[in-house]
Amino acid sequence: MSLVANEEFQHIFRVLNTNVDGQQKIMFALTSIKGIKRCFSNLICKKVDADMNKRARELSAQEIETLMFIIANPRQDDLERLKKIRNHRGLCHYWGLSVRGQHTKTTGRRGRTVGVPKKH
Repeated sequence: MSLVANEEFQHIFRVLNTNVDGQQKIMFALTSIKGIKRCFSNLICKKVDADMNKRARELSAQEIETLMFIIANPRQDDLERLKKIRNHRGLCHYWGLSVRGQHTKTTGRRGRTVGVPKKH
């Protein structure tokens, strides 16, 4: 009896210019990517609907693509969530106002509509 590895069996695979160990479970394997810790890794796995008990090498190509998309654009989801729950920060993003507490009475008027025209 001989052991034959599947063609898609990968001990190490590349995700976003980082070697990811295929022998670890998916949640812990993703933590080898810079900027991804266990909490964010857990969130990514839930978003992709990947089984937490799966090894990283067992992921399909389509799951890896969605993983890469989510990791590359983490803020996109966050802004949509803020807008959906009608948070103050989300509403400011929606209206195109300053988000981080700047004063808006006199500054930041560039790009907005022109006010009342002058009288002749």
